[in-house]
Amino acid sequence: MKKPKKILNDPRRATDEMMEGLLLAYDGQVDRVAGYGAFFRTNIAEGKVALLVGGGSGHEPIFGGFIGPNLADGAACGEVFTSPSPQTICEAARAIHRGKGVLFVYGNYSGDTMNFDMAAEMLASEGIETRTIRVRDDVAVASRAQADDRRGIAGDVFVIKVAGGAAAELGSLEEVARVAAKAEANTCSMGVAIAPGSLPESGKLTFELGDDEIEIGMGAHGEKGVKRQTLSTADDITDQMMAPILRDLPFATGDEVALLINNLGASTMFELLIVNRRVRQILAEEGIRVHRTLIGSYLTSQEMAGFSISLMKLDEELKHYLDLPCSSFGFTTA
Repeated sequence: MKKPKKILNDPRRATDEMMEGLLLAYDGQVDRVAGYGAFFRTNIAEGKVALLVGGGSGHEPIFGGFIGPNLADGAACGEVFTSPSPQTICEAARAIHRGKGVLFVYGNYSGDTMNFDMAAEMLASEGIETRTIRVRDDVAVASRAQADDRRGIAGDVFVIKVAGGAAAELGSLEEVARVAAKAEANTCSMGVAIAPGSLPESGKLTFELGDDEIEIGMGAHGEKGVKRQTLSTADDITDQMMAPILRDLPFATGDEVALLINNLGASTMFELLIVNRRVRQILAEEGIRVHRTLIGSYLTSQEMAGFSISLMKLDEELKHYLDLPCSSFGFTTA
C-alpha cells in the first residue's frame, strides 16, 4: 500500500500544531494549559459538576472538539493514538473543577485506564473528588458478561453527550455518574475498516489490508476484528454488523434508540447514507424506533476508510439529556 499524503509542516510537531489550531477554532470559548494537551471551557459556572473527557489525538473531532455547553467542560489529549499523561489529566481536571468534583469519561483502553486512575489518585490527595465512566461499547471484542474487555469506540459520542447534559443540570457528582453509567450500559457499537489510516509523525500505516479485503469489527486504531473477508455489498456488511449489535443488550421490539453512523475518516457521506438506509430497514423490521440520527465524522482514525454503527437504547431520562442543545467545535445540535 502507498504511503498516504498528508498536509503537514514538521511531522514531529504535528500534534502540537493541531492543538494550536483546535484552540483557535473555539474563538475564545476554550483555553489551554500551557505546555499540556489540557483544554478547558472559559465560562464554567461555580458549583457545577465538571465533565472531563480524553484520550489520544488522531481521532478528531473527538475529544478536544467536544468541549462546550451540555458537553464536556474540558479534555485531556495525548499524542496520536496515545493516552494523555497523568499530569495532563490533572492539569485539565484542576482547570475545570468548580467544587463539586470531576467525572472522567473515556474509552476503555489500558493506557487510558492506567493514566486516568493515576490522575484520580493524585487529585484525591488535593481534595478533588473524581468518578470514572469507561466506555465499553465495542460488541466485536467480548460478550456483555465480559464488558471490561471491550474497547471504547464511537459510542463515546452518546455517553459524552448524555453526561454533559447531566453535568449541566444535576448538582451531585454521584448523580451525574449514575446517568453517564446508564448511557454507557445502553450503548453498543461495531466498526468495519476497508483501508488503513496512518501515523502523521512517520507515515506508517496502522494496519494492512489487501486491495479487495475488509475487516469486520476492527477497532479505531486498527485492532483486530472478528472477520477478514472480501469486500461485499453495503447491505451485506451492514447486516453482519447489525446482528451482533442487536443481540447485545438485547434490543427488542418497542425499543427507542439513538443511532450514530460514524465515518472513520475517509468514507464519504454518500456511502454512509447508503448504510443508513439499510440500518433503518433492519430497525423497522425489528419494531425499533429511531429517536435521533447522527451521521458523519465524530470519532475518526486519520484517513482510515470505513465506518461504525452505534445504538443507544433510550428511556425518558436518557432522551432528555441527549436532546439538550449543545455547541462545540466538533459536535453541535439544536
